[in-house]
Amino acid sequence: MRAMVLEKLGPIESKPLKLRDIEVPQIKKSNDLLIKIDACGVCRSQLHGIEGDWKKYGIPPALPTVPGHEITGTIVKTGPNTKKLKVGQRIGISPLHGSCMSCQYCNVGKEHLCDQAEITGETMLGGYAEYITITEDFATPIPDSMKSDYAAPLFCAGITAYKAVKAAEPAKGKSVGIFGVGGVGHLSVEFAKLEGMRVIGVARNKIHLDVAKKVGADNTLQFSEQEEFLFKLKKEEGLLDSAIVFAPSEKIVDLAINSVKKGGTIVLGVLANIPNFDIFTEKTLRGTLIGSRTDMVDVVRIAEQNDFKIIHKTFPLEQANQILEDLKFSRIEARAVLTP
Repeated sequence: MRAMVLEKLGPIESKPLKLRDIEVPQIKKSNDLLIKIDACGVCRSQLHGIEGDWKKYGIPPALPTVPGHEITGTIVKTGPNTKKLKVGQRIGISPLHGSCMSCQYCNVGKEHLCDQAEITGETMLGGYAEYITITEDFATPIPDSMKSDYAAPLFCAGITAYKAVKAAEPAKGKSVGIFGVGGVGHLSVEFAKLEGMRVIGVARNKIHLDVAKKVGADNTLQFSEQEEFLFKLKKEEGLLDSAIVFAPSEKIVDLAINSVKKGGTIVLGVLANIPNFDIFTEKTLRGTLIGSRTDMVDVVRIAEQNDFKIIHKTFPLEQANQILEDLKFSRIEARAVLTP
């Protein structure tokens, strides 16, 4: 099969992903599925892994590898003990590729926190390819009403957005700022609006502010120096009840913390240092990480029932380097999706 293989870490401008012919993965477990990939979303976390930003976290754990972790595809072969899914069904694969199924986290439905979790495109070969395998326990069916390229972003951006909004303790009439309106952020706007929140989209570029408005943000504000931004925020909205941060910037994290009123909540959907945190304001600072298999089912259901606007554009698999470079320099409107 064709795959975009990462053999050496490096800046995306050096085109580190190489188009190679590699072996089609084989069914090994009795409940494995062989999936012909229809689409794979392009996530910023893959860019961090490719460029070596996350080497200190052990990502990627080994080379060569195939990135890509928000996947939709069609089952073309099943193991002998598959029970729920069959050949011809379309499914989605999130970053959560598997877990031990028996630890304290797995036993309470939080398998995404499992210390032995397998991560698509990191510990396992990912979706920048034509085929992938997964056990049926971690494959999520896709309704016929959803096209594969539309559904693919739900399997990382969607579940990340959903969990981040839940972590922000949503309630009708409460305000939330989405700091970084891109592939994940624009879906967070939609999930927050479903909760009845007043949503303020915050971004650096006009293209992303327009995306926020397109999916229902009540107001948008452009990033600026902190004093200027807070003056404008207080004038137009007052301090926020909560903030969700998807912009990978220490400066923006600090801005979000200071944009929230005392006793409010800040949710971090990015890896970032916390420059300042005043404990006397009684604010809650909370991390969030994808979600469980149950969460993934909920995300697909909610998106279908509410006819979510998933702003995306498709590109051929071979253009992965260029698309990641465009993502790096904020030239992608919301989500890019690769199709083999």
